[in-house]
Amino acid sequence: MELKTLRYFVTVAEELHFGRAAERLHIVQPAVSQQITRLERELGVRLLDRTSRRVALTPAGLRVLDAARETLAAAARVRVVAGERAAALRIGVESCVTDRLDRALTRLRDGPRPADPVLIDLPEAARLDAVRDGELDLALVRGTTTPAGTAVVHTWPDPLHAIVAREHPAAGRAAVDVRDLDPDGLRLPDRRHDPSLFDAIVAALPVTPVRPPAGDPVHVLFEVAGDPRLWTVLPAERAAGARSARIRQVPMDPPVTIAGYVVTSHATPPSCMSAFVAAFADCHPG
Repeated sequence: MELKTLRYFVTVAEELHFGRAAERLHIVQPAVSQQITRLERELGVRLLDRTSRRVALTPAGLRVLDAARETLAAAARVRVVAGERAAALRIGVESCVTDRLDRALTRLRDGPRPADPVLIDLPEAARLDAVRDGELDLALVRGTTTPAGTAVVHTWPDPLHAIVAREHPAAGRAAVDVRDLDPDGLRLPDRRHDPSLFDAIVAALPVTPVRPPAGDPVHVLFEVAGDPRLWTVLPAERAAGARSARIRQVPMDPPVTIAGYVVTSHATPPSCMSAFVAAFADCHPG
């Protein structure tokens, strides 16, 4: 029995949908089905009731789910111990290098217990799954999230900036009150690309998006760049990486802020969690 197979089963059990589980695992759906069938054959029990319309856990499946989570957590604890000795630190990030990340990596490398950070670019859901399953030591996320099997610590505030075309009336301002921007022009990426960030932005903004979400973040930036009636918002640190002669980023006044979090496994020792939080926080001792 492989840990990978248990992780596939836990993901299917949480989603109760093979397609969504495959998306989270970044593999094709038949591979997930094959692994679940193999696990059922190995254990000699049916774990899931499947029909064309629904997937449900059997009583045996519920029992195995608890045991599988315990096994994955135990494996994560082994990896943490091994990682401490090897001083390797696997960090799940989005595809955006920020000044905060650069500073934190320096702090982790030069700290009292030097680490060798390894950055792994994953979508938010995959980052959280990998932390829970012990494949990452920590992940960075924006917006409140409470995934099972993880510890989440609010670590830094992240102000939002308005992103507008260079022809937009607000493009030349030092700051803009978001309430002065046309709600009809607000464009946001589809929630599925970063659910926690999407929810945090919608909750923080004093205006309600009128238009439906519009694809991925890059698509939204291109759309905004080509239409001076449109605007979007990004965390300031991410906006700094969205450089283009066709767009401008404008701070908000009054400020609108969302939260940044460090996420680790419950198996992470408190001393390690404290070091991670200190590395990514705005204030750093020493």
